[in-house]
Amino acid sequence: MTMLSIDGVYALLSGTHGVMAVSVAGAVAAAYVYALSLRPVYLVDFAGYKPAPAHELTRARSIHHYRLTGAFNAESMDFQKRVLERSGLGEATHFPASLIRVPLDMCLRTAKEESHTVIFGLIDDLLAKTRVRPDDIGVVIVNSSLYSPTPSFTSLVVNRYCLRDDVVTHNLSGMGCSAGVIAIDLARHLLQVYDDTYALVVSTENITLNGYLGNNRTMLVTNMLFRMGGAAVLLSNRRDQRRRAKYQLIHTVRTHHGPSDKSYACVMQEEDEVGNLGVSLSKDLMSVAGDALRTNITTLGPLVLPLREQLRFLGAVVLKRVFRTTVMSCLPDFTLALENFCIHAGGRGVLDELQKSLKLGEWHMEPSRMTLCRFGNTSSSSLWYELAYCEAKGRIKRGDRVWQIAFGSGFKCNSAVWKALRTVERAAAVEEGSPWAQDIDVLPVHVPKVMPINEDASYVPA
Repeated sequence: MTMLSIDGVYALLSGTHGVMAVSVAGAVAAAYVYALSLRPVYLVDFAGYKPAPAHELTRARSIHHYRLTGAFNAESMDFQKRVLERSGLGEATHFPASLIRVPLDMCLRTAKEESHTVIFGLIDDLLAKTRVRPDDIGVVIVNSSLYSPTPSFTSLVVNRYCLRDDVVTHNLSGMGCSAGVIAIDLARHLLQVYDDTYALVVSTENITLNGYLGNNRTMLVTNMLFRMGGAAVLLSNRRDQRRRAKYQLIHTVRTHHGPSDKSYACVMQEEDEVGNLGVSLSKDLMSVAGDALRTNITTLGPLVLPLREQLRFLGAVVLKRVFRTTVMSCLPDFTLALENFCIHAGGRGVLDELQKSLKLGEWHMEPSRMTLCRFGNTSSSSLWYELAYCEAKGRIKRGDRVWQIAFGSGFKCNSAVWKALRTVERAAAVEEGSPWAQDIDVLPVHVPKVMPINEDASYVPA
């Protein structure tokens, strides 16, 4: 038995007798009939928020600004500087006005100002691009993890745009950076219930109330990574929208490792020893994310991979676990099934590990790395900046499949797979108000593993 090869297992499985073949054929037929009964979900268009130039800070200015707050001791400032130098962030990421002012103006009023500016700007842009009337929207979902006001963000949207009184609304909070895919999955399920309508999904995060002003190292990292941003997506189950929609939602896969205490606690909002509120990141974060990723792709793989690639993977598992042979780890090659990858821009370390785990090339990682460089970690909306990058670079061709994958507190790993219904022309994507319009011609840029910050040479007073 130890002499069996992966190809041998493939041949063995290919020669199964007729009863199994009939069973498999029946299962496939049942799945096909079920799929036909589902309403297709189309992505009509989406918008990514780009703050005004007044919100941009260089890395040197942001470090200088944090020093001016007086909230951090010298050791914490040096630590934050080292984190930022290795973060993969560039020289023009965005902060809300509340965190640019001296002294800082972190209060409920300025938090509302930040969120209102982002959410209204996104929806105004999206409705103008799609020419959809607010009265036609039947479902509204807003996700914002760390700031969830009363009335809710969905009520804010209903009030601002005078949506109809039977609109279905869901407000998601506390779900971290993967909440955008959760919102898409929820919208998908709702669009199976409510016929002939549109679903508006808004993904954002509030930075104003979530800057950490203490000296606990596990909480300082988020100051250096998270930035202002958001995205709005318009979905529809109307058959007549297929002609103009950009994408069709093919699969969503959600993985939740909450039963594990280590997974549950690895990203946690809490107070430090002196009462400063922040989000702590555990040293176990990377291993927890790796476990969640493996579970997620084990479910996703059979849905998207070619049969031969699935059998290669199965053969490796059988040889290793059943026959106890020594074989190299056989991770499926997702580039055989998916053309574009939008991996949550959580930080340079996260992207490096995922590139290694999924065996992706620099071309596949480019949208995520450039999003991190230009916009920072915008939480759940980062996936849409990455897709907008693919469009602005002319990468999206009709029939291409796009994989969005994100991680979130709890701990969760969530995936969405889209199929392009038409080629998105580069010029059209830029002209339609892409957040990359002013930068796309100079990208990609090389981002060194360490980019030293010289505060004295780089800081220019505002």
